[in-house]
Amino acid sequence: MRSPALRHVLIHLVTPLLMCLGMGLAYLGAFVTPEPHHLPVAVVGTGAQAKVFAQTVKDAAGDRLDVRTVGSREQAVALLTSRDVDGAYVPGTGTSGAGAPELIVASAGSDMSATAVEKVFTPVAARQGLPLKVTDVVPPAPHDPTGQGLFFLLVALSIGSYASVAALGAAGAALPMRVRALLTVAVSAVVAGLGALLAGPVFHLVPHGLAGVWGMAWLYSAGILFIGVGLHTFLKRWTTLTMMVLFVMLNFTSSGGLFRPELQNGFFGTLHAFWNGAGFVEGARGLLYFGGDGLGRHLWTLAGWLLLGLAVTALAAAYERLTAPGSRGAHAAGGPHGAAAAAAPTGRETAADAVEAEAEDEAEEEAEETVAV
Repeated sequence: MRSPALRHVLIHLVTPLLMCLGMGLAYLGAFVTPEPHHLPVAVVGTGAQAKVFAQTVKDAAGDRLDVRTVGSREQAVALLTSRDVDGAYVPGTGTSGAGAPELIVASAGSDMSATAVEKVFTPVAARQGLPLKVTDVVPPAPHDPTGQGLFFLLVALSIGSYASVAALGAAGAALPMRVRALLTVAVSAVVAGLGALLAGPVFHLVPHGLAGVWGMAWLYSAGILFIGVGLHTFLKRWTTLTMMVLFVMLNFTSSGGLFRPELQNGFFGTLHAFWNGAGFVEGARGLLYFGGDGLGRHLWTLAGWLLLGLAVTALAAAYERLTAPGSRGAHAAGGPHGAAAAAAPTGRETAADAVEAEAEDEAEEEAEETVAV
């Protein structure tokens, strides 16, 4: 291609076009056809009649439901508050309103899962000729009626984190890695603080435990930032696309903030078990609504991603030391030409200015490519 300017434009168009393809595959693949897959539910009752009823429900639903029986309503509520089931059905006892069946849900765990369970059992109650009573034993915060506020908080934290990588990785490339690491710690604390401010005093999504939510937000943001800053040393302008794949395309879709894994295909359901977005959303749900249930496991998930980020950053720091001008590795690579260049201070200064200008241009282009989704 003869025109350098045209070639430059076409190269930079690769990133947004790949983002378009990736976002379409991820979001449509994860969200467009939510269907129950082994959705865990319970039927309340004892004796052969309850077991036969539960088996009838299971046979009718097939792989859509995993049905168990429990002996009492209290046991069913305990399973819901420990998030072992998404709904519990108490069969009706007769044809009068006094014996109407009851469906018990915990919509703070997932409004979509509660809705899916209700859709399953409403026809079951209708066949008994009785209205279905729905009881929500763990509702979300009053200012977050759908329970999806934590997902949108995740979106805000993610954008603030991966967009900051362009500044810390590209614009800050001239700084020593230890300085970039300190800035990463500070920026992640600010991002988490902004998220806590929005979730607490501004929109009242978090009725209590705001300090704990801030702590998880800091772990989440710091993990993303350290991974991004470390990767930038190796990937340069392709870091933005990589961060979008890791922390938007795969992250938002597997977080469970909109659909839990029981309503998704196996790929995103598997990612939910260890991806950092799911660690934040499920950890925050456990802290706010379920008495800390599963909180330790989700904190370990967030800590694992942070440790991964620290390892990538440490590897990048070692690589930069090895390839820095004046290092033994750089001299070995430069040979006699490196010594000749050292003897020409004016040329060196000119080259340094050119490199700095090129780095600034690259940082500006990378910042412009950082798309908030």
